[in-house]
Amino acid sequence: MTLEQQLIERFNSLSPSHLEVINESAGHGGYFPGKESHFKVIIVSEVFSGLRLVQRHQKVYAAAAELISPGKIHALAIHAYVPDEWQGQAPASPDCAHAPKA
Repeated sequence: MTLEQQLIERFNSLSPSHLEVINESAGHGGYFPGKESHFKVIIVSEVFSGLRLVQRHQKVYAAAAELISPGKIHALAIHAYVPDEWQGQAPASPDCAHAPKA
């Protein structure tokens, strides 16, 4: 099972009404086909109701705990919303300074 699939499985435990897990590894230095090191998660869930942003992130990190370690996931960009906040689109990720040059 890929890291992306494992993340999806773990984040489903947060009962999302919307979930996107995007492998952004290709935009970072040292990329090679099949690399899974940088991810972006967009998650909308009632579980986040009443929580501050840092508390939402803590819940997401807890769900992915053992996957965020050396040799596995290096970076995880988190966009966590409650349904009332979700506008259908998360901000774009910034370019990596070490991204492969086209």
